[in-house]
Amino acid sequence: MTGIVDRGDYGVGVTPWDDPEWRAEVLEWVRGVLGDDAVQGDVRLRPWSVLIRFGGVWFKANPRGSRFEAGLGEGLARWVPGRVLTPVRVWAERGWALWPHGGTVMRDADGTPPNLPAWEGMLRQYAALQREVTPHVPEIEHLGVPSARPSDIPALFDRLTDENPTLDSTARAGLLANRPRLKDWCDELSESPVPTTLDHSDLQDSQVLSHPPYHQFTFFDWGDATIAHPFASLLVPLRVATRHHGSRAATRLRDAYLTPWTDTGLPTPALHRTTTLACRLAAVARAAAWTHVFPTPHGTPPENLRAAAAWLHEPFTGPTP
Repeated sequence: MTGIVDRGDYGVGVTPWDDPEWRAEVLEWVRGVLGDDAVQGDVRLRPWSVLIRFGGVWFKANPRGSRFEAGLGEGLARWVPGRVLTPVRVWAERGWALWPHGGTVMRDADGTPPNLPAWEGMLRQYAALQREVTPHVPEIEHLGVPSARPSDIPALFDRLTDENPTLDSTARAGLLANRPRLKDWCDELSESPVPTTLDHSDLQDSQVLSHPPYHQFTFFDWGDATIAHPFASLLVPLRVATRHHGSRAATRLRDAYLTPWTDTGLPTPALHRTTTLACRLAAVARAAAWTHVFPTPHGTPPENLRAAAAWLHEPFTGPTP
């Protein structure tokens, strides 16, 4: 074995990488796919994945909570070819996949943060992808992708609030006091005529490949995906883009994303309110994603639990919808 082992600064504990038998099984599987001359290079360990480079191919292993990513990647390559990164090989039952390098991520396409036209184009293409995969939601759910439908959010919120040991009694009581508001928003969003579909849940400019002349995009890294109201997907990209382009960018990017949804029968004000509600409730799914990690000897890493707790408070910040 060669290459640099990057453990990052995420408080990652023991991962499967630390098991010599597991490493040997990985190497045997990879060489069965790529050939006996496949040489292991750099390794990146995070609480939520193990990545190992073999030349121009990356091996990825997911923990139990996101093990579905391998099978989902294989399914998406069939359903929306050309729009997603196509895995070289998957072992869905183990949550293992070999992924090609793919190209340049949107964040690095021209050496500067992506401009607003790039964000607009990416979001329009992503919305079109969501609409294309909607008929496959039963298959997606069968693969193990968790549900964050509006009707499921209250129970998910309760579980995450109850199980997070970093929440003291005051914080937990504050969250539970807000639960009726959360339930009302979920009930309202459940009435939306826009069907639930696949939500990437972490749609950042580092999770999208940009192809010259930067008008075509390829989506990857689906480990946080859920089945949800599609507009929930806007939560993360709006936050990332407005850091670089200011708060006015949010309206422009929201409208670009909504372009493929204007035939749903909702008038513009209703589309905007639906977007607001979906993004608020998406924070609960983000909280859940932070718990989909390799457990340490003491359970979920405390850094992840604190991040999950912060996301649980998010729906109740800012003006009431």
